[in-house]
Amino acid sequence: MQCRNRGKRTASCARNRQWWLMTRAVFALICMLLPPAVGRGAAVEVDEAITGGLDWLVATQSRRGSWAANEGRYPTAMTALAGTALLLEGSTPTQGRYADAIARAVDYLISRSRPNGLIGDPKTDDRYTYGHGFSMLFLSQVLGEEEDARRRQELIRVLEKAVEFSGRAQTTDGGWGYVSAKDGNNFDEGSTTITQVQGLRGCRNAGIPVPREIIDRAIAYIHKCTMPDGGVQYSSKGGGGRPAISAAAIACLFNAGEYDDTHVPRMLDYAEKHLGNIANTGFGHWHYAHFYYAQVMYREGGEKWSNYRRQIEKRLVAEATKEPSGVFWPQGYIGPVYTTATNLTILQLDGGMLPIYQR
Repeated sequence: MQCRNRGKRTASCARNRQWWLMTRAVFALICMLLPPAVGRGAAVEVDEAITGGLDWLVATQSRRGSWAANEGRYPTAMTALAGTALLLEGSTPTQGRYADAIARAVDYLISRSRPNGLIGDPKTDDRYTYGHGFSMLFLSQVLGEEEDARRRQELIRVLEKAVEFSGRAQTTDGGWGYVSAKDGNNFDEGSTTITQVQGLRGCRNAGIPVPREIIDRAIAYIHKCTMPDGGVQYSSKGGGGRPAISAAAIACLFNAGEYDDTHVPRMLDYAEKHLGNIANTGFGHWHYAHFYYAQVMYREGGEKWSNYRRQIEKRLVAEATKEPSGVFWPQGYIGPVYTTATNLTILQLDGGMLPIYQR
């Protein structure tokens, strides 16, 4: 049953990829043929920003196939995020403009798989659960496109062990912390919890067995952290409602299939209050917040998505920085790889390339 479902997903993604690439090519040709007086609108600017951003990521990839944040930090997380942005273009590890870069990212992350199942290295990946979760998501999306049988089995092995590690790393309250429950004295917080759940959902969609009790405990954790006004607090121990974590929590529930969750309406109201106005920067982690809020709005669809998409595209295109190697988005603390990868994910959601982000 799992193989048949995975085949249907792969066929669906292939059709989406062909349609998206054909549409972009036709649109680009039309724009080239338009007279100068018509000009090139926001859609062309967005397309140029996407291509330039992806080219910049390729240009900044290390020889080992990795990316890193400022000062060489978070290499596992940055590699998984950048690789996912490249996948969203429609390329795979064997086909497309960015096939080589994606394949090298896969090689690097497989090499980071440890005997205990952790994808990452506690010595160089502080807050290693981020990298572990993002890697599960990236590699699970690659699995459905892998044609080589031996490589496929290798990915399955890595992901099965990764799921087992996540299960052991979960805290007694059902969340995850920056490190495993054992290493972090059972500390948990919202953002790493969401990262784990999305990665686990990606694995489950790809046919990797994921015990339902892990997801159920994580959903119960989010419920526990949801405040009366719909805001999701920093941790099960408290910390107040956070717009960024709230948006991520909604995306997490949607990924878990909890569209009719009774907490969602007030969570959506809270998120819209704080994130509906793109210009609002009166909270922390703006790019992280909209990385997840964009996923929520895309799944909502219709006028909500159209209105949000116009706003976010306008802002992200205006903030893009051009250089000879392409386009990137600067960010002070974590660095431009993080911001560029997350922004490119937002700008490419409408392509519907990856199962984890599809409606």
